[in-house]
Amino acid sequence: MSTKRIIPCLDICNGRTVKGTNFVNLKDAGDPVQLGKLYSRQGADELVFLDINASFEGRKTFTGLVERVADEISIPFTVGGGINELSDVERLLKAGASKVSINSAALKNPAFIDDIAKNFGSQVCVVAIDGKQTPEGWFCYLNGGRIKTDRNLFEWALEAGRRGAGEILFTSMDHDGVKQGYPNDALKRLSRELTIPVIASGGAGTMEHFRDAFILGEADAALAAGVFHFGEISIPELKKYLYSQNIPVRL
Repeated sequence: MSTKRIIPCLDICNGRTVKGTNFVNLKDAGDPVQLGKLYSRQGADELVFLDINASFEGRKTFTGLVERVADEISIPFTVGGGINELSDVERLLKAGASKVSINSAALKNPAFIDDIAKNFGSQVCVVAIDGKQTPEGWFCYLNGGRIKTDRNLFEWALEAGRRGAGEILFTSMDHDGVKQGYPNDALKRLSRELTIPVIASGGAGTMEHFRDAFILGEADAALAAGVFHFGEISIPELKKYLYSQNIPVRL
């Protein structure tokens, strides 16, 4: 089993870190620069920064804030929100990002994945998928979960991988913020069907939920927000627990 990654996520709204439930009811969770600095010191494997309203508001990610966070951390840094052309990718990489996360732009223009992979390398391109399960199956959503598409989660993830995505960041909208565990059945299917890493997102409430995402969901990494922001779980203690469960982590 390869080393599993723990990834805190900073959802950014109006320059502040926020956390919601099922993508709504946002509440303030602190200063992103200070949180990023803390997580880097605590041993997080990576940090994700998502400007959650950028696509919906039709604007670009705030470069200045990205630079300020990047200056305080020493771990890989993924940035997403409002990225829809190659110049956005270049701007954010120059600001200190190691990878970019694209979601709505990729669904609207799948060739954008090919363009990023060709110009910057697959390792730079994380395709984020916001999914919700319906009676007809799992479907993908646009603009921060506001608009349902006709794209099936698994078919879209496979296409993204074929086009050159380096990783898939899968968030279950129904599990987000509920703290009842990750969508392990869907994660397991994604992990087995794809040849690229899968990051689990949405549902962490206990250390056991992380364990299950790795063992039952076979995820390569687990992303969480609220449990870290509000001090419910510390990254060092989580890693010690996972190590005790024979899950390989970087201590």
